[in-house]
Amino acid sequence: MADKQISLPAKLINGGIAGIVGVTCVFPIDLAKTRLQNQQNGSRLYTSMSDCLIKTIRSEGYFGMYRGAAVNLTLVTPEKAIKLAANDFFRHHLSKDGQKLTLPREMLAGCGAGTCQVVITTPMEMLKIQLQDAGRIAAQRKLMPETVAPGGPVEVKSPTAMQITRELLRSKGIAGLYKGLGATLLRDVPFSVIYFPLFANLNRLGNRGAEGPAPFYVSFVSGCIAGSTAAVAVNPVDVIKTRLQSLSRGSQEDTYSGVTDCVSKILRNEGPSAFLKGAYCRALVIAPLFGIAQVVYFLGVGECILSYLPKREK
Repeated sequence: MADKQISLPAKLINGGIAGIVGVTCVFPIDLAKTRLQNQQNGSRLYTSMSDCLIKTIRSEGYFGMYRGAAVNLTLVTPEKAIKLAANDFFRHHLSKDGQKLTLPREMLAGCGAGTCQVVITTPMEMLKIQLQDAGRIAAQRKLMPETVAPGGPVEVKSPTAMQITRELLRSKGIAGLYKGLGATLLRDVPFSVIYFPLFANLNRLGNRGAEGPAPFYVSFVSGCIAGSTAAVAVNPVDVIKTRLQSLSRGSQEDTYSGVTDCVSKILRNEGPSAFLKGAYCRALVIAPLFGIAQVVYFLGVGECILSYLPKREK
């Protein structure tokens, strides 16, 4: 964010709008990322992002690319609002008399933002991954029957988010929705530590003179560069998180008991390159997502909405 003072309600509105617009634009790429990260050696159905999207449209239709989007659109507002507002909150309280933050303090603010957001991020991604990956599992059963256990079903009806939520709450309680919490923290905290200081410093390069803020296109480009850099940097942990949060697997695919077990099995069975699966997809998802977020903040959409509401009430 640019270091301008914005009220908390405006920050929440800005974060929510940015999240909804961004998710709607890039969700199909995110679906491809999840499916590429989840497929293991011996059950590879997709060769690339484009191959994944083409096969998804052929087998599930256009709206198949938006499996799980409803969960994201519902929860991305509080998730992005918490992340962006928390970073501004920590930056404000870590600054001394409004002076420029040092790099360690910027990183500490990002760390605080990443820690706060996992309250929403973990259950949101837990549900999203089940819905996104359901099509891959169904396609495996049809096109790669050797990956299905003998006597296993040829086709399984895709569950809804509410069905998954009820089953997890019934069988495991609230902890079921927070499976992979540790891996989510290991991904989101370093992401924020990298992203927020990098964005702030890139955006500062485009400032107009000593006091003037950077133009909106500088904020957009800075958000894209910082977002894609941070996304690729933490992609290995994102692969681990995706694998841990996936509940359904083919009969020949590994299951994991935790982060250490997941890392060990991936290294042994798939090699180090497996940790880069979906990296370019993730960069393509995160870059516009955070670029849009910074433009929404720059334009002050939240402030405009708040200023309009009282006029409507009169």
